[in-house]
Amino acid sequence: MVYVIAIPSYNRSTEIVKKTLKTLKDGYINKNSVYIFVANDKEQKIYEDTIPIDLYGQIVVGKLGITKQRIFIKQYFEETQEVVSIDDDVEGLFEMTNTEPATLKKIDNIDLFFQSAFERLKREKLFIWGIYPVRNPFFMKNKVTTGLKFIIGALYGFIVRKTIELEPSVHAEGKEDYEQSILYYKKDGGVLRYNNITIKTKFLAKGGLGEDRFEMNKKAAEYLKKTYPDLVSIFNRKNGMTEIRLRAK
Repeated sequence: MVYVIAIPSYNRSTEIVKKTLKTLKDGYINKNSVYIFVANDKEQKIYEDTIPIDLYGQIVVGKLGITKQRIFIKQYFEETQEVVSIDDDVEGLFEMTNTEPATLKKIDNIDLFFQSAFERLKREKLFIWGIYPVRNPFFMKNKVTTGLKFIIGALYGFIVRKTIELEPSVHAEGKEDYEQSILYYKKDGGVLRYNNITIKTKFLAKGGLGEDRFEMNKKAAEYLKKTYPDLVSIFNRKNGMTEIRLRAK
């Protein structure tokens, strides 16, 4: 099955052109496979007026809020459809080299990587794949894992299954990708993560789907710890941001 690209976006009609859509076009992605999901009719009009038609296939009005939008995207496509979800401000995919010290090399053929990721996903009999969440080769490893790992929402691929078991709660808003990782792990016994692949993006950038991150993260972390006490632990960064770690039983 041919995969499709889903880009949840809000208030970034200019940035998405310069970043994610350029990244996809340069990476040999067929523009007809690209779906941009916006929050309302007003946003749809702005995006249609701003984005060149040769960069996307469809602009779809979905939901406001990243958790609701992710659920909407999953419901929008047919069962068994292969979907790559990517944020609207991604400036490139990078692979860790085998050199010493390790560096990052830009992936030119992104289409080829996406195809191979879904092929491996099916071989492993799993339903979601992801990448390393930090763009730093010092921490990355040249291996692919199938245990409990965080599948960051900025870029991941999944095979559609329309079951409520895999839908993150609105209480996890801001960390819905952590809960999604947990839900897939609990249902399938694992998630596929490329620990040698990462992206260039600016996390917590203005615009997008939400800016009040500190309080949002705190509430989401507390919810996840309470809901999955055997899989989640909480810690605080120096800047005061509440974060969590996943750990297998």
